[in-house]
Amino acid sequence: MSSGSAGDTHFYEPSAGHRLPHDPFKAIVAPRPIGWISTVDPDGRPNLAPYSYFNAVCDVPPMILFSSNGRKDTLRNAEATGCFVWNLATRPLAERMNETSAPVAPDVDEFVRAGLTATPSRLVPAPRVAESPAALECRVLQVIPLADLDGASADHFMVVGQVVGVHIDPAYLRDGLFDTAAAQPILRAGYRGDYATIDAANMFELIRPTS
Repeated sequence: MSSGSAGDTHFYEPSAGHRLPHDPFKAIVAPRPIGWISTVDPDGRPNLAPYSYFNAVCDVPPMILFSSNGRKDTLRNAEATGCFVWNLATRPLAERMNETSAPVAPDVDEFVRAGLTATPSRLVPAPRVAESPAALECRVLQVIPLADLDGASADHFMVVGQVVGVHIDPAYLRDGLFDTAAAQPILRAGYRGDYATIDAANMFELIRPTS
């Protein structure tokens, strides 16, 4: 194993290839929260899909983003309706979350396919996953087409949304705090099928220095 000194790292330029059995980028930038995004099209048909590139980007006001590889149903619906909902993907829901990643036609209801309950949101027309411990209703702020250093299209689209409504299952509130470990969020953690779970055994506390 490399000691990590300047002269013995495995260095590569992505444009020239990584010289490894598989691209390590997703395994290095890990774990990553899962963007389990529900939307609805202009005709009222729901859609539910997980996104590997997702995170929070701002807390006042709260904002999140996800990135779509190509113009998929989720992106088109978010653009058309101006909203989406993020649903917390957890270990008990992992298999059903994975089922919603199947490449199906726009008229296929992923909620039904995965045995999930689409329940109405409060402030946006997109439904949320009733079984999820937490959900964030969002209004679309920006859809940003991504380009590379040469200005060429990356065929990825970053969707930034402002959180306008938050749902929390009271079973996961402990003394007014959301119990992350009890919810057991799952995260992308490597290659094609690698995931990780947050649970009590993996939690520890670090308090930020005050000076």
